[in-house]
Amino acid sequence: MSKITSQVEELVSPILDQEGLELVDIEFVKEGRDWFLRVFIDTPGGGIDIEQCAAVSEQLSMKLDETDPIPQNYFLEVSSPGAERPLKKEKDFENAVGSFVHFRTYEPIGGSKEFEGYLLSYGEEGAEIEMRVKTRKVKIEIPKDKIAFARLAIDF
Repeated sequence: MSKITSQVEELVSPILDQEGLELVDIEFVKEGRDWFLRVFIDTPGGGIDIEQCAAVSEQLSMKLDETDPIPQNYFLEVSSPGAERPLKKEKDFENAVGSFVHFRTYEPIGGSKEFEGYLLSYGEEGAEIEMRVKTRKVKIEIPKDKIAFARLAIDF
């Protein structure tokens, strides 16, 4: 986590606690000539509305103006993580058990670095996913230290 995203997390956490919301992720990225500070929030049960995002955006904007942790101009965006929410914290993975997920690994496992299927379990060792390979179901174990990126996915 960068210095800026750490500072923003410190500023937004009390706001989210007060609103009964949770922080999913923070990004500070340059796209073209513009910088964007993106704060992704959700409710503990999932599902957030635009009024909640607007309330957090307004309060966070005031805090950012007071403390001024970002030297350059940027656009603040506060939004839902969407249907394909990233899995970052231990709690995210635990809550996703039984859900359809997408995993990318640092190195190949069984010849592949990308896996999509149902998360059967998640624990100290890693994750177990049940994937469909042609007409059969296959269980894949992915060690924690091999997980580069994980998110919820949509099963079509």
